[in-house]
Amino acid sequence: MTPNNLPAVTRFAPSPTGFMHIGGVRTALFAYLYAKRTGGIFILRIEDTDKEREVLGSIDHIKASLEWLGLTYDFGPDKPGPWGSAIQSERLPIYQRYAQTLIEKGLAYPDPYTPEEVEGFRAAAAAEKRPFLFRDHRPATFSAWDGTRPLRLKVPEIKRYTWQDAVRGELTAGPEALDDVVLIKADGYPTYNFAHIVDDHEMGVTHIMRADEFIASTPKFLSIYDALGIPYPIFVSLPPILRDDRTKKLGKRDGAKDILDYRTEGYLPDAMVNFLAMTGWNPGTDQEFFTREELVAAFDIHRIQRAGAVVNDDKLLWLNKQHLSRLSDNDFLSYLLESTVDHPLLSVAHADTLPSLVPTIRERISVRSEFDTALMDGEYDFAVTQPTYDTALLLWKKDPDVAAALPRLERLVQLLTQATVWGNEELKAIVMPYAEEVGKGEVLWPLRVALSGRAQSPDPFTLMVTIGKAATLDRLATACAKIGSNATT
Repeated sequence: MTPNNLPAVTRFAPSPTGFMHIGGVRTALFAYLYAKRTGGIFILRIEDTDKEREVLGSIDHIKASLEWLGLTYDFGPDKPGPWGSAIQSERLPIYQRYAQTLIEKGLAYPDPYTPEEVEGFRAAAAAEKRPFLFRDHRPATFSAWDGTRPLRLKVPEIKRYTWQDAVRGELTAGPEALDDVVLIKADGYPTYNFAHIVDDHEMGVTHIMRADEFIASTPKFLSIYDALGIPYPIFVSLPPILRDDRTKKLGKRDGAKDILDYRTEGYLPDAMVNFLAMTGWNPGTDQEFFTREELVAAFDIHRIQRAGAVVNDDKLLWLNKQHLSRLSDNDFLSYLLESTVDHPLLSVAHADTLPSLVPTIRERISVRSEFDTALMDGEYDFAVTQPTYDTALLLWKKDPDVAAALPRLERLVQLLTQATVWGNEELKAIVMPYAEEVGKGEVLWPLRVALSGRAQSPDPFTLMVTIGKAATLDRLATACAKIGSNATT
């Protein structure tokens, strides 16, 4: 719970500048989990005040990403709150009102300089090897702001700031971190520095969760809070998600994937939520597999780690397999049918075939993309079509030649013809005594190849159950004929 034992209000506030990747989604998840943990409110706010960087369709992508992961927001771009729209470009009068308050307090002024003049100040500071601070060039008197020039903060007090961070503890920065930052740009849109503070206050946000790269800017934020007379929220700095080499934060240029690509590959939303929760947060136990409900119950912002975390693809695959194992056979079948691969096994014509393969496929894959690859490689073609293969593939490694397999296959035909119940266990009861007598490899290898036409395939009993008795006997007879005539196809 919050310090006053009250429900927390958190927000996820992305800019619509492209696709969502795991860094942003992890921030959304932590904010969501803590709001739910405390019985609070989770807000999706769209920070679209930088119109030059906005990418068409990004807001829909953000919403789709959160919807896939089940991170339901209480207020958002399609759910206005009691404070109005959750889209910053639709909140401009609110920022103007707060800006006017600062002007009346003598704490904001119009920037009197041209961009060229400011660049000259910056170049002079660089030549003198000192940091550029706009406040060093603050005019002695201010003209009225007519909205055509940027509006800047007049830092209310040049001082050292010390503040508390729920993850990092006590942090501090000196006066050199403070400057007369732009509040409202010449185009009428607020800067991030100003807008997020106004919005968080208006929306009652109690906990701000964001990347630790914002720590360096926090003193500037605090000076704006002070100028507005707004109490500080609780700052929760999240550790970065790093590249494999741990040298820098993982970004889009470093191969960070669109979060919805994971959906396309067949990762379950519960698995992705489980994985992202464990990327930079530690429950304090050895537990790694969490249901969504368990995560909400366990999430504690004080167990968020300080050190950066690397995306562990193997751990994600493992978690996905664990979550897949919790699906019923019917749900797992529906999951497989979401594949976009064009293969007859997925068609209505073979609706009765795929269910028989569910137990085998469940054992063999960790994510649906592996099933897709197997389909494209022809691994399951045996289920829908008569296999073709060179008779040399029937050769068991201990046999002198492929002809040695002929009497074994003929014997299998005799045994299987007598089968009255065509089930996995019943077939094992028929075949295995003979295989143990002659040699398991000597019998099971040519049996499996005759049925599948492949060196790698499901076990022969699964193959027989899948294709049925008639097809099994037909394929064995075909293999015998091929060996007998030494024909190849």
